[in-house]
Amino acid sequence: MSTDLPVPETRVLAIASHVVYGYVGNTMAVFVMQSLGCEVAALNTVQFSNHKAYKQVKGTIASGEEIRDIYEGLKQSYLTDFDIMLSGYAPSAEAVGAIGSIGRDLKLKGINKSGSFFWVLDPVMGDQGRLYVNEDVVPAYKNLLHDTDLILPNQFEAELLSEQKIICLDSLAEAVTVLHKRYRIPHIVVTSVRLEESSGTISVVGSTIRTDSTPRLFKIDVPAIDCFFSGTGDMFAALTVVRLREAVAAAKLGSTRSWISPDDVEATDLPLARATEKVLASMQVVLEKTKTARDEALERMSGPLGTLERERDSEKRLHLRKTKAAEVRVVRNVADLKEPKVVFRAEAFDGKESDDARPNAEDIERDDGCSEKEEVNDDHKEESK
Repeated sequence: MSTDLPVPETRVLAIASHVVYGYVGNTMAVFVMQSLGCEVAALNTVQFSNHKAYKQVKGTIASGEEIRDIYEGLKQSYLTDFDIMLSGYAPSAEAVGAIGSIGRDLKLKGINKSGSFFWVLDPVMGDQGRLYVNEDVVPAYKNLLHDTDLILPNQFEAELLSEQKIICLDSLAEAVTVLHKRYRIPHIVVTSVRLEESSGTISVVGSTIRTDSTPRLFKIDVPAIDCFFSGTGDMFAALTVVRLREAVAAAKLGSTRSWISPDDVEATDLPLARATEKVLASMQVVLEKTKTARDEALERMSGPLGTLERERDSEKRLHLRKTKAAEVRVVRNVADLKEPKVVFRAEAFDGKESDDARPNAEDIERDDGCSEKEEVNDDHKEESK
C-alpha cells in the first residue's frame, strides 16, 4: 500500500446518478473515492444535464433492464472483481430491484471468503418528512436490507425503513435497534439527525451490531452550516467507503464477516466511529469553504430590474446563479479530503434521555416529529425531486 493513500488497493462499483454539471451522485462519489486511491467503476442510473435544485433539467433515466444489462456486460468480460459496492439513487422500484440483484450476485461470489465483498447502501427515498420517489420504492429497499453490510439513511429514511417515528434519542436508538434485529444489518449510520428545531448542530448516529443483535451506538455532533448544498450525502457515502476501509485495515478486520468488530469493542472504538470522525472532519471544512466562496459570488451579483417580464426572468436567472454558486467546491479542496483534521469526536450513548430532554406532547403535535424542520445540509436526493 502506498504511503500516500489511506486504503489498500480497492475496487469499487458505484451505482448512482450522474450529472454533466455539478457534483451529486456518481459525479461526486467517483471523484472523492478516486482521489483517495480507489479504482472506481461507475454505473449510472440517470444521465442528467444538472441536478434538480436548478428546477430545470434535461436527460435520460435508466430502466432496471438497462442497469442489469450493463452489469451483464461487465460479467461477460470478467470485470466484476469488486471489493465494495456503493449504491445510491435509483429512479424506480424496478431499478432498486436491479441494483439488489447486482449486490446479491457480488455477495455470492465472495461467500467463501469472509470480508472479501462489502455492500454500502444509501437508500435514497426522501428527506424532511417528504418522499422524493414513488411509494413502491420503500418496500423495494426493505427487500435489500438483509443483504447489505452498511446502510446510510438520513433521519426520515431511517423512519421509513424501521417504521419507527424518530422524535428523540430514545426513539432513534429504537429505530436503529429494529434495523439491526429485523434485518441483521451489520452497520448503520443515520445522517442529518436534527431533533431540536432551534438546535445549532446536526448529528450523525452510528452503530455496529453485536452478536445478540443489540446496537453499539455512537453520536457525533457538528455545527450546522446556514447554506443549502447539493451532493453532500453522496460525498458522505464516498468518504465513508474510503475511511471505513482504512479503519478496518488498521483493526485487521478485513477477513471477518461484514467487518464486524468483536463484542468487547466499545462504540467509540469501532472502525465505523473512527471512520465517521474523519468523514465529518473533511466535509465540515469543504462545506465551510464552499459557503465562503458562495457568499463571495453572491456579493458580486448585481443588475437593475425592468419590466415585469424582465423581472420574472431576472428572478429565474438569480435562482440559477445562486444554485450554481452553491456547488460544492470539492475539486479545489481535495487536500481536505486527503488530510482531515479530526475535531468532532464520537460519543457513546444508550438512547436514554432525561425527561427534560424529551419533547413534550405540545412539541410533538406542533411539528409532528421531524417533518417540518428546517432544511439541513444533506441534499444527495436532488435527482428525484
